[in-house]
Amino acid sequence: MREVTLRIRHRGGPESEVSARHPEVTMRSVSSMTGRGSERKRIVELRGPTADIESFIREFRAADDVVEAEPLSPVNGTHAYVAVVVDTEGWEGIRERLAEMGIHYRTGTTIVGGIERWTVYIEPDDDLSAVIRELERGGNDVELARNVELASIERPPGLPASGILDGLTSRQREVLATAIAVGYYDHEGGVGVEDVADEIGLGSTTVWEHLSRAESTVMNALFDRFEG
Repeated sequence: MREVTLRIRHRGGPESEVSARHPEVTMRSVSSMTGRGSERKRIVELRGPTADIESFIREFRAADDVVEAEPLSPVNGTHAYVAVVVDTEGWEGIRERLAEMGIHYRTGTTIVGGIERWTVYIEPDDDLSAVIRELERGGNDVELARNVELASIERPPGLPASGILDGLTSRQREVLATAIAVGYYDHEGGVGVEDVADEIGLGSTTVWEHLSRAESTVMNALFDRFEG
């Protein structure tokens, strides 16, 4: 089985269209769709500047096929959880197409700048080219970002956690772990900050700042340990 990451510009999809107009906001699904009939519910997380999140919600609420988009708490700070209800009648989303083809996919899809990032799992007898062609139907843009054998994906090398990672925030740990997993620190691996940012669904500047601080904290902790 292969793990494949696709970057998809879903033309006409309300999430992609609104996201394209709000590149500073990251949208991430945090629940699967539920409900009966054509109206389906789910919860999404929005991250970004407060004003951009508020503007995103207003535009998304007004989009075709969107029945409701209500924050679960007042929008303040840099993230918000939003309860979304969409009318799926006649709506052919990426999720529905993958399900029709029997393709497994990872939950927690992120959308940044209008680009949906999907991780799917391809069996040996699946035709990846045919999958991409089906997803491109209707004018969607599909880019193959990653295609690796699951057997070749190894657990990233661990750091001596005791004391070394204590000074990191949860976000710094997440970004650092993602950077290690995608090969950012591999010699001549060709993986840049932009690749880490795409994988985690954050802006490249934000990822660079988190990595810089995390690296400084880890190296200082290691230095103190060696000196001790």
